[in-house]
Amino acid sequence: MTAPENKSAQTLATLGVAQPDQLAPLFTEIRARFDSETAAAHDESSWKQFRDAWLGRKSGVLTQITDNWLKPATPELKRTVGQELNRLRAHVEAQIEARRRTIEAGADESALARERVDLSLPGVIRSVGSHHLIRQVFQQIEDIFVSIGFSVVEGPEIETPYYNFEALNIPEFHPVRDDMDTFYIDLPEGAPPLLLRTHTSPMQIRTMEKRQPPVRVIVPGKVYRRDNPDATHSFAFHQVEGLAVDTDITFCDFTGTIEYFVKQFFGPGVKTRFRPSYFPFTEPSVEFDVTCVFCGGSGVSAGGGTCSKCKGAGWIELFGAGMVDPAVYGFVKYDPKRVSGFAFGIGIDRLAMLKYGIDDIQVFFQNDVRFLRQFP
Repeated sequence: MTAPENKSAQTLATLGVAQPDQLAPLFTEIRARFDSETAAAHDESSWKQFRDAWLGRKSGVLTQITDNWLKPATPELKRTVGQELNRLRAHVEAQIEARRRTIEAGADESALARERVDLSLPGVIRSVGSHHLIRQVFQQIEDIFVSIGFSVVEGPEIETPYYNFEALNIPEFHPVRDDMDTFYIDLPEGAPPLLLRTHTSPMQIRTMEKRQPPVRVIVPGKVYRRDNPDATHSFAFHQVEGLAVDTDITFCDFTGTIEYFVKQFFGPGVKTRFRPSYFPFTEPSVEFDVTCVFCGGSGVSAGGGTCSKCKGAGWIELFGAGMVDPAVYGFVKYDPKRVSGFAFGIGIDRLAMLKYGIDDIQVFFQNDVRFLRQFP
């Protein structure tokens, strides 16, 4: 801010002041000019310029009055000039200090306004993740079986041939033990063979080795087989194995348990049936079917054509199951004459595809958020 143009730069003689009574109007004019300029000091920078213009030691207005009016004044005027100058100085210093406080208070308020957190504003909404659809189906199945007395156990994905095959009554010459069907771990020569489990059934053996009947468990997990990936096959997929062993379990208990699960999972409107089958670790063995959940078992699609899911049969194969083969009990030191039980293996990916109308198993592994967001 430029120092105001005023009469302080001239001497009293130049201004024609010779009498004390001429000084009061002169100081009043200076004071009025100061007051008019005070409002222009609205921030720290302009306030400093304003302060220097009036209180500066070299060229400030009060310094000019001292040099040009007080010092050269006649003895007759000097006393009055000194009194008026002191009053003006007190007023100027007081107003400049008051202005400083006002500017600082305003700056503090502005800073508080910028930094204040408005608790009434809605918070920042963060996107929340969800369980993968396979995990959701796992949880649904676990909840159903836990509600009827089963417990959940888990086991290793890298297994020995003994637990994956031999203890499940799958002899060495069985075709599923061939390299074309199973992933074997590449180990140093002479090391015991290891493989990626082809089913979660090994936990049946591991559980029965640790527990005496009654045993009621389900085993959820990932399994691996040398399948070429396509819409219905994958080299890695998910399975839930079930096992119930006690002294008085019959085929009726088995069918009732499986039917209860299916109706809880798909709804009470589905119908079920068994077909004879073969598995090395169950005898008798069955394939379990349900009426097509897409056409309601009619074999006819909504458009009037043949249902593409069940191929017009009205039935869809779900999973294999059966009564535990007595030969399996010999591996866990159970008495086959005293105990009996049933086992089943459910493909989780297949159940998820049927329940939610998914026609390609590969989408479960592609991590496409457009697909995943459909199942929050």
